[in-house]
Amino acid sequence: MLSGWRRVARSAAGGLRRAIAASETRRRVSTSWSPVGAAFNAQQQQPCRRDAGRSKTGLFGVAELTCPEGFQEAQEKSLQETERLVQKACITPPGKEIVMIFDQLSDALCRVADLADFVKIAHPDPAFREAAEEACRSIGTMVEKLNTDVDLCQSLRKLLADKDVMGSLDPETRRVAELFMFDFEISGIHLDEKKRRKAVNLNIKILDLCNEFLIGSHLPNKIDKHILPEDIRHNFAVEGNYAQISGLNADSPDDLVREIAYKVFLYPNAQQLNCLEELLTSRNLLAQLVGYDTFAHRALQGTMAQTPERVMQFLVKLSDKLLNRIQKDFEMMEGMKMKVNPIKSKLMPWDHPYYSGVLRAERYNIEPSLYCPFFSLGACMEGLNILFSKLLGISLYAEQPEKGELWCEDVRKLAVVHEQEGLLGYIYCDFFQRPDKPHQDCHFTIRGGRLKENGEYQIPVVVLMLSLPHSTSSSPTLLTPGMMENLFHEMGHAMHSMLGRTRYQHVTGTRCSTDFAEVPSILMEYFANDYRVVNQFARHYKTGQPLPKNMVSRLCESKKICAAADMQLQVFYAVLDQIYHGKHPLEKSTTDILKETQEKFYGLPYVPNTAWQLRFSHLVGYGAKYYSYLMSRAVASMVWKKCFVQDPFNRAMGENYRREMLAHGGGKEPILMVQGMLQKYPSLEDFVDALVSDLDQDFETFFMDSE
Repeated sequence: MLSGWRRVARSAAGGLRRAIAASETRRRVSTSWSPVGAAFNAQQQQPCRRDAGRSKTGLFGVAELTCPEGFQEAQEKSLQETERLVQKACITPPGKEIVMIFDQLSDALCRVADLADFVKIAHPDPAFREAAEEACRSIGTMVEKLNTDVDLCQSLRKLLADKDVMGSLDPETRRVAELFMFDFEISGIHLDEKKRRKAVNLNIKILDLCNEFLIGSHLPNKIDKHILPEDIRHNFAVEGNYAQISGLNADSPDDLVREIAYKVFLYPNAQQLNCLEELLTSRNLLAQLVGYDTFAHRALQGTMAQTPERVMQFLVKLSDKLLNRIQKDFEMMEGMKMKVNPIKSKLMPWDHPYYSGVLRAERYNIEPSLYCPFFSLGACMEGLNILFSKLLGISLYAEQPEKGELWCEDVRKLAVVHEQEGLLGYIYCDFFQRPDKPHQDCHFTIRGGRLKENGEYQIPVVVLMLSLPHSTSSSPTLLTPGMMENLFHEMGHAMHSMLGRTRYQHVTGTRCSTDFAEVPSILMEYFANDYRVVNQFARHYKTGQPLPKNMVSRLCESKKICAAADMQLQVFYAVLDQIYHGKHPLEKSTTDILKETQEKFYGLPYVPNTAWQLRFSHLVGYGAKYYSYLMSRAVASMVWKKCFVQDPFNRAMGENYRREMLAHGGGKEPILMVQGMLQKYPSLEDFVDALVSDLDQDFETFFMDSE
């Protein structure tokens, strides 16, 4: 019922613009707003300072969170409010109010859980991280109990059984009621008391196993440093007699460094292997307990793909279409390796990322350092501002935070403001590297939007987390093209959160099916690779010279080099994910399945005594849903070509995109949103053809002069 907070994505529907207009007009102007570009090119404050004593306000303006102990206080308030709302729901007659109470219940829990989900991994203070971790566990336990509360479920069941009342509800309210019931059903509400308790315990166990697996997937492996040739030891962190291997060193030009990193980092860890097997088994037990054939069948309810059978059809069709292309890609990479290392020229898995990059750089001269001076962080943020203004009538303003509101002084707070509707929400930009901060680019919902009981709109709050370098005394933060594209991608998620302005928090913004949630972010990558967009902001930070058109053209053309092999790698990961979450007991060990799947769906050989699956952290948040990246990219490609390729600043298309796809969050079936935008119901062949056609796209069609 209340599982939305712990899903990677769920979404929402709505307009509500007229209903909330009155409350928005009060938020239109703030004297503390300043231009976004200048704010990000200003010298960053560093390092993170932890203020002594209690601050004026708490994290994100939450009064209780001035210190780690405040999580306990916030958690207790949330649970007290939850108890009150549960009692109210159980005595309220069937009607719209039931759905509103359930959403208030969801909001009460999410206000703590969503925030804690971010703080537990990103706050520089270990005490805050530990307090947030405990809050997540406590709220998660409560969610699982509520999802099997028979009396609470009965109040919703009465509403759904009353055809007259249901018929009087608007479509969004009906869908939210059905989604709440779906959460009950996948948690086993229909089971007897003994089995319901088992379902609760399994869910709690799965949460713990997910945390354990996630931590283990990032831990380094160590090897006696004396085993390593002395001339390459400097590539690894050395502590005492051991070298720490903490990644694949995929960009190293030394074949031996990459080979050693691959074999050591991916060497099987018995504890992690046991954790994965227990996680997969527990997920399958839960799925079968509540009436599904497999965990994949449970996970794919309500998605665009709908069933694991359709997912596999999609992946197999795509793999077949890519076959000839990936063979050519591997031949090119092996030819390049032959030039560099003729004695040991066989292409291996540790070679793919490196030699594909070498081929791109050699053919198109796309050395990142040539591009960085044109992509200062401030310029890129101003570019986003220009795009959103032209496309959606939205501007980004830097706002001065209160003392205690931030967890690190280099975080920037942005107000997202519509030209007519006023303040839409806030984006906290945690963009810079720091010790103990995860090296990953993420979007976090901190507070979901909803229409409150007093008629005002609860504005959404999100965090964008990147790992950018700090500015220096001589230059602002400069982004590589890849960093710039990632920034646009994550800002796509943020805009989805800002514009998915639904009546109900349970389906707001990115709280939608996972295979739809990535569409807005991937679509932003198309804008980031269009010269007409890039030309609006890419200026040399010293001279002001615009980025030459031919440099953008070369960069985009280079992305087609080995693109089929890159896509096939994603197919391999997605198929592996489907098999792991398919029929149990698994026919073979997870490592044997990896070997078999790699050889069938990738093409490069499995390396003995490695277990890549133990580093596959997406199995936690994207279990049975890793295919979502490919399916979302297919939809984004179709939307781009139909709506924006002729004019990336087309305001009418931007408004239509907001109306058909962004505004609904998870309050409308995802495939219906896609159908509304494309004016057709896409088939599996349409998804596959969209992805394959991108490999052949003539990028020059994107570079029409904007004069």
